[in-house]
Amino acid sequence: MSPGLAPLRPAIFLDRDGVIIENRADYVKSVAEVEFLPGALRALAGVRQWPGAVVVITNQSAVGRGLITLAAAEAINAYVRQQVEAAGGRLDGLFMCPHTPADDCACRKPAPGLLRQAARELRLDLRASVMIGDALTDVLAGHAAGTRAVLVRTGRGAEQAPQLALAGLGHVPVRADLAAALADFTATTTGWAFAES
Repeated sequence: MSPGLAPLRPAIFLDRDGVIIENRADYVKSVAEVEFLPGALRALAGVRQWPGAVVVITNQSAVGRGLITLAAAEAINAYVRQQVEAAGGRLDGLFMCPHTPADDCACRKPAPGLLRQAARELRLDLRASVMIGDALTDVLAGHAAGTRAVLVRTGRGAEQAPQLALAGLGHVPVRADLAAALADFTATTTGWAFAES
């Protein structure tokens, strides 16, 4: 470690839609359409004192599809962060891919680009971190970046869960929701209490 640099810390990486707020088939296009999932804000407040980082990693192809502007997507993200903080939680970073699948970018999950960017900017230890999402792409992005992963059954999770086994990822933990996923967490810098087995 270079002199003056803080040591690396682990992170809780979170997908946004389907984990913190409700997924919409027609995309979340405005602040008015943001609906927090039951218990999500309380769950995030519960890890506020944890010394690691809490970071949102979200695909928002509605921007690339021309359904909303980048400014509108950023306003939604700012509102989500504001509400998390108002409920007693915190978000140390919020990283968004605005591209469509056809753009073949390095930042859209399942690619690990945004997790790696967050790790560089926030000095995160990916090996001690976890990615919590509601889709196979979240799990794949986490594993590609070197983190553990948890699938929640909220959002698209219940329908995506069977795909884990088909992808050779039947060992990945599946939990009811964000609160249940975070209940497995050991609030220390060592990371997670459960093992993928």
